Amino acid sequence: MYVVSVTVHVKPEYVESFIEASLDNARHTRQEPGNVRFDVLQAEDDPARFLLYEAYHSKDDFAKHQQTSHYLQWRERVADAMAQPRQGVKHHSLFSGE
Repeated sequence: MYVVSVTVHVKPEYVESFIEASLDNARHTRQEPGNVRFDVLQAEDDPARFLLYEAYHSKDDFAKHQQTSHYLQWRERVADAMAQPRQGVKHHSLFSGE
């Protein structure tokens, strides 16, 4: 499994629109055959900080995700919301349950 965790710092005035756009992207991503999981998390101590946790069957499935219309729309919709560039860290899963 291939996992990507993305930390996003959002300008406070964009928090609600960022959530809306991210939930829309997550719902569509979950319908991709290569997606295993997509979580949208909001920091407890800072409501303008988010973590997007994405799991795919393979690195190639993640690359395919980045070409989908819903991802490209999300990227455009949230571009002005970023307080700083998002930080993505890619992982190879060693254990994820059963």
